[in-house]
Amino acid sequence: MYFKRLKDLRVDNDYLQKDIAKLLGITQQYYSRYELGHYTIPLEHVMKLAKFYNVSIDYIVGLTDEKGTKTRKK
Repeated sequence: MYFKRLKDLRVDNDYLQKDIAKLLGITQQYYSRYELGHYTIPLEHVMKLAKFYNVSIDYIVGLTDEKGTKTRKK
């Protein structure tokens, strides 16, 4: 599955693919395939990237345009 925001977040924060690959414990080539949508990125990696970039998972996968998370009031 292709998530355009993976590359956008990386570029906007001035990181190289090799930097993010190191964070995830994978090779740069493997990470490149995530950005291109050739490999499905595991939820574990999406969660790690959401924390790293301080955005919601929904933002990364394109379900919302709001970067932050909202807490529901009971």
